[in-house]
Amino acid sequence: MKKSTIILISVAAVIAVIIMWGVSGYNGLVTAQEEVNSQWSNVESQYQRRADLIPNLVSTVKGYATHESSTLEGVVAARAKATQISVNAESLTPEKLQQYQAAQGQVSSALGKLLMISENYPDLKANQNFLELQAQLEGTENRIAVERGRFNEMAKEYNLTIRRFPRSILAGIFDFGKKPYFEAEKASAAAPKVQF
Repeated sequence: MKKSTIILISVAAVIAVIIMWGVSGYNGLVTAQEEVNSQWSNVESQYQRRADLIPNLVSTVKGYATHESSTLEGVVAARAKATQISVNAESLTPEKLQQYQAAQGQVSSALGKLLMISENYPDLKANQNFLELQAQLEGTENRIAVERGRFNEMAKEYNLTIRRFPRSILAGIFDFGKKPYFEAEKASAAAPKVQF
C-alpha cells in the first residue's frame, strides 16, 4: 500500500472515532438532562397533589371554624400564588427555583396555621374527613421531601456529567447548563426556641 493511502485510512479512522465519541457523549448528556427534567416533573406532581388537597381541607375546616376566615383566606391565597408559578425544567435557574420554593414555602406555612386551628375545635379534630385529609397531606409532604431529594441527586449527577472532562467540551458546545438544587429554607437554619 502506498504511504498516502495508509495516512488517509488512519485519518479517516481517527475522524470516525471522534465522531462516535461525540455522538455517544452528546446522547449521554441528553439522557442525563432528560432524567433531571423527568424528576422535576415528579416534584411538580407532588406539589400539585398538595394543591389539589387544599380546597377540600379548607372547606372541611370552614364548616367548623367560621370565624377563622383570615387563616382560611391565607391558605387559599398562598395556594393561588403557588399554582401560578410555573417553572420549566429546561429553563430552571437558581432564581426561578428560589421563587418557586418561596411560593411553596408560603403554602406550607399557611397550611401549618390551618392545621393548628384544629387544636381549638375538638369536633373538627374528630371529623373523619378532616383526619383523612390531614393524613393525605402529611403523606404528600413526605412525598414532596422524597422527590426533592431525588431531584437534587439527579441534578448532582447531571452537573457532574457536564463538568467532567471531556464531556465538558460537548456540554459547552451544545449549551448544556448547570441545574440548581433545592435548598433548605433560610428560616430552618435557626434552631427553634423551646421555653417551659
